[in-house]
Amino acid sequence: MNTKTPNRLIHQKSPYLLQHAYNPVDWYPWSEEAFAKAKEEDKPVFLSIGYSTCHWCHVMEKESFEDPEVASRLNEAFVNIKVDREERPDIDGIYMAVCQAMTGAGGWPLTIVMTHEKKPFFSGTYFPKESKYNRIGMIDLISRIQDVWKNSRTDVLNSAEDLTKAFRKEDAAPKPVFFDADILHSAFNAFRAKFDKEFAGFGNAPKFPTPHNLIFLSRYANHFDEPEAAEMAEKTAHAMLMGGIYDHLGGGLHRYSTDKKWLLPHFEKMLYDQAMLVLALTELYQLTGNKEFAGAIRDILNYVSRDLSSSEGAFLSAEDADSEGEEGKFYLWTRDEIFHLLKEDGALFCDIFQIKEEGNFFDPFKGGVTGENILHRTEDISTIALRNSFPAEELSAKIQKWFSILLGNRSKRIRPHLDDKILTDWNGLMIAAFARAGFVLNDQELITKAETAAGFIMNKMLKDDFTLMHRYRDGEVSFDGTLDDYAFMIYGLIELHQAGGKAEHLKTALSLCDSAVTHFFDTTHGAFYFTSDFAEKLIIRQKEIYDGAIPSGNSVMLMNLLRLFALTGDSNYEKTAQSVIDFFAHTVQQYPAGYTMFLSASFGHLFGMTETVIANSGKDTLKADTLQLLRDSYLPTEVHLIKTPDEDLSDTAPFTAEMRPDENGSLVYICKDFSCKLPTNSTAEIRMLLE
Repeated sequence: MNTKTPNRLIHQKSPYLLQHAYNPVDWYPWSEEAFAKAKEEDKPVFLSIGYSTCHWCHVMEKESFEDPEVASRLNEAFVNIKVDREERPDIDGIYMAVCQAMTGAGGWPLTIVMTHEKKPFFSGTYFPKESKYNRIGMIDLISRIQDVWKNSRTDVLNSAEDLTKAFRKEDAAPKPVFFDADILHSAFNAFRAKFDKEFAGFGNAPKFPTPHNLIFLSRYANHFDEPEAAEMAEKTAHAMLMGGIYDHLGGGLHRYSTDKKWLLPHFEKMLYDQAMLVLALTELYQLTGNKEFAGAIRDILNYVSRDLSSSEGAFLSAEDADSEGEEGKFYLWTRDEIFHLLKEDGALFCDIFQIKEEGNFFDPFKGGVTGENILHRTEDISTIALRNSFPAEELSAKIQKWFSILLGNRSKRIRPHLDDKILTDWNGLMIAAFARAGFVLNDQELITKAETAAGFIMNKMLKDDFTLMHRYRDGEVSFDGTLDDYAFMIYGLIELHQAGGKAEHLKTALSLCDSAVTHFFDTTHGAFYFTSDFAEKLIIRQKEIYDGAIPSGNSVMLMNLLRLFALTGDSNYEKTAQSVIDFFAHTVQQYPAGYTMFLSASFGHLFGMTETVIANSGKDTLKADTLQLLRDSYLPTEVHLIKTPDEDLSDTAPFTAEMRPDENGSLVYICKDFSCKLPTNSTAEIRMLLE
C-alpha cells in the first residue's frame, strides 16, 4: 500500500495521470480551477503532457517529478498541470505545434510554460534534473523562468501574445491550387529518393513504420502499374516483419526502430500501430499475393485479441516499453535461456532468430551489449529450411511449437504496464482493420470481433444525437469526441458494411458523417476542425492534415466522404470532399510524402470510384462468387452494396432503386461514377468489368 500523500490526480481515470498521483508535485488536472489559481497567485502555468506507456515520461518522472527538491521548486514557481495526450489530443495538438514552431522539434514528455490565459511562452520536451547532455536541467530551468517572470514580465507577455496570434492567423483559407496526378508522382519520387535499398524503409535511423506510406505506395503501384512502388512497399513490410521491431513470439509491432536495420525497437506497443499495419498488409496481400502478409495479419490480430482487448470486446490502448523499470526486459532472451527451454532444438532456434552468446541488445545505460537478445530473422523460413534439409512446412510447424514453449515461459515474467483505457478513434481504426482483414481473408470470426467492438462504442460512447465521446475507462465515459473519433469510427463502420453487407453499419456511418459535418466543418473556408463547435474553447481551433504516426482526421474524412458518395449517390458528400481537397491542396503540394493517407484517398477523387451492386435473389451463388472476386482483386477505390428482398437500400442508395434480380436469378451491376454497365450474372464478365 502506498503511504505517500496523493495529489489531485488520484481522482482521475487516466492511467497516465494516476501514475503521477503520488508525486510530491502539486499537480492539477487540466481545469479552470488551475488557471484561476494561477491568475490569483500571479504564477505561470507549468504544463506537462505525456502518456502512460511513454519511456522518457517515466524517466522524467523518476528524475524530477518524484524528487522532493524539484517538486518543491515547481510548487513554489508554478501552478502545475498534467495532461494525458491520449485523453486530450486537442490540448496536445495545439501545444505540440507550439513546441515544434518554437524549437524545431517535438516529442513526449512535452513541457510548456504559459500564462493563466493559456498562452505559451516557453516549450521543450524532456529535461533532466540537472543540466547535462547540452540540455538545461529542471533546477536551472525553473530558476530562469522565475527570473524572467519577475524581471521581464512585459517581454514574456508580449511573446506569448505574438505566438498565439501567429497560430490564429493560420486559420485563413490558403490559395487553392490545381490538384492532379502530378502530386502523386511527386510523392512517389520522394519515397524513391529516400528508399534504403540495403535495409528497406525510408531515410536513416530512427525508422518509424508509418503504414499509410505503404498503403499509398501500394495504390500508386496498382494504378500506374509501377513495380518499383510495389517493391519498396513489399520490401519495407518484409523487413519490419523480419526485424526486432516485430514481436516474433507474441505478434504485434513495437513503436519504432532506433536503428536503420529495424533491429533495436522502442518497445512500447500502440493499438493504432497494429491497426494501421494490418490495413497496410491487407492491401499489400491483395496487391502481391504474398502469403507472408496474410500470416502476419493473423498474428497481429491474434495479439490484439489476446492482449489488447477488454472483456466486453473493445480494444485497449497500449503496452509499455518498460517492465521492472527497464525498457525491453519483457522481450529479451539469453542464449542460455533458449537452450534451457528448447533443449536440443535450441541451436537451430538460435540460428534462425539470431540469438548470440554476446547478445544483440545494446543498452547504453548498462555499458553496451548485455548478453540479451532481440529475436529477429535475416533469412526467409524457406531458405533456412532448405539449408537445414527440412520441408518448409515442417520447419514452420516446429517454430510454432517453439514459440508456444517460449510464450508460456515469457508469460511468467512481469508484464509491461497495460494502458487499458478505450479510445473511440483508435478503436475505429482497429475495427476497420479487423473488418477489412476478415473480408479479404474470408474469416467471419474477425468480422464478428469488429462488430463486437463497434457495438461497444455505439452503446457506450455514442449519444442519442449522434455525437461521440472520446474515452471510456473503469465505467466512466468522458471528453467530447474529436474529428479523429468521428473519422476513424466512420472508417470502421464502412469497412464493417463492406465486410458483412449489413445496412445498419452504413446507416450509422452516414449519421455520424452528417454529425461531423454539422459540428466540425468550416463552412467559411472549408475542411474540418479538429474540435467541435461545442467543445471546450482553447487558444486556437486547429485543422489537422499531416499524416504522422496516425493519419489525420481530414485525410480519413476525405476517404470516407468519397466512399459514402459512391455508396449513396448523395452529391453533398462529394462537395464536402472537394472542399477538403481545395483547402489542403496547397499544403500537400509543398511536401506530398507527408500526407500519404490524404493522397491514398485522393485516388478516388482523381480517377473515380467503382460501385458494385449485387442484386441477390438468394437462389444462386452469384453473391458469394462476386464477393470472392472482390477478395481476390486489389480494387482500393471499389465499394459494394448487396440488395436482397429484405434489404432494398433505396432509402440510403436511391441510384440502386431499379437494380433487381431477374427471373433467372441474381444480377451484378458494375458502375463507374454512377454510369452503370448492363447487369450480368457471368463471373467472367464481372471480372473483366472490375479490371
